[in-house]
Amino acid sequence: MRILLVEDEPEAASALAKGLRENTLAVDIAIDGPDALWRVETNTYDLVILDVRLPLLSGMQVCAEIRRRGMTVPVLMLTALYSVADRIEGLDCGADDYLSKPFDFGELMARIRALLRRGPSLHNSSLQISDLILDTRSRRVERAGQEIELTSREYALLEYLVRNAGQVVGRAEISEHVWDETYDPFSNLIEVYVQRLRRKVDKEHTIKLIHTRRGEGYLMAAGEDEFV
Repeated sequence: MRILLVEDEPEAASALAKGLRENTLAVDIAIDGPDALWRVETNTYDLVILDVRLPLLSGMQVCAEIRRRGMTVPVLMLTALYSVADRIEGLDCGADDYLSKPFDFGELMARIRALLRRGPSLHNSSLQISDLILDTRSRRVERAGQEIELTSREYALLEYLVRNAGQVVGRAEISEHVWDETYDPFSNLIEVYVQRLRRKVDKEHTIKLIHTRRGEGYLMAAGEDEFV
């Protein structure tokens, strides 16, 4: 999942982004309101974490503009403002949730998971295809009852493929949702990670789950030929 974090305090942004990335999320950082709007228009995000107090445009203004432009990306507002009136204003301008500072990181992650589950293909914390099971809360993966050890990036890629099971996803879609803005489109990173997943997920099993569609992308499905 790819997230836009809008926070003008460099230390706070860096610390928060580090925690999110350690939880398998790809994170881009915007430092002010106009920067946030430009990034939301340019990239595809699964969630925006938006601080209220920003230079040039406030978080409230940014959120209202996102909605005015017809974007439905979930928005989680972070703020040091505590009054009920402030929370109401944030929700009325289009935010989906509101978290007051200081907050516990565990609560932030719980709210992120709740917002992501509201999407059309994100309904529960357990994902399954054939005998492969992913627990999205604990990020535990097992196949045929055997746990599979994955790195954070391997897990993020596998979860994206499983959530889109039955659909061919191309390199551009994968890079948008699994990597952040530092991804080099001319690199072979995606191919490398797909091969790693194949070794861990499919190698010891007769039924292969990760397939390649030549010239199109990758398909997560049980019983398909690898090359079609």
